[in-house]
Amino acid sequence: MRIEGLITTLPFVIGATVLSLAEVVPAYVPAIPVVILAVILIGVLPLKRYHSRGYDMSTDRLRVVKGVLFHSDTVVPFSRVQHLDVEQGPLERLFGIARLILHTAGTHNASVTLPGLRHGDATSMREGIRQHVKRESM
Repeated sequence: MRIEGLITTLPFVIGATVLSLAEVVPAYVPAIPVVILAVILIGVLPLKRYHSRGYDMSTDRLRVVKGVLFHSDTVVPFSRVQHLDVEQGPLERLFGIARLILHTAGTHNASVTLPGLRHGDATSMREGIRQHVKRESM
C-alpha cells in the first residue's frame, strides 16, 4: 500500500520540481502541499487501511470487514460460492502476497476480495473453502 502511495505521489513531486526549477513560484510553495500529500498517501492512509481490514473464516462462512471512511461487514456463506480465485499482481508477487477472491451467486456484492494474504495462506483458504463447497454439493 505504501508503494502504491509512493507511485501516486510521484507525478506531484515531478510537477513541484519542475515549477521550482523553472522559478515560476518560490520553491516552498509547491513543496508544502506535495509533502502533506506524501505524508497522507505514504504514511497515514496505508496504516489506517491496514488496521481497518479483517476476516474470520468459520466452518461454513467467511466474514470480511473493511473500510476507512465507509465500513463494510460482509458475510459469505460457503453454500453461495460459485468459484474461487487466488490472484497476484507484480508487486504482490514481489512481496509474496496474494488476493483471495470468492465469486458468489447474485449481482449485489457478487465477489468478495481478501487482499494482502500470504500466498500460502490464500491457497490453503481456497482449498478449505473448495472442500466445503464440494461436500455441500454432494
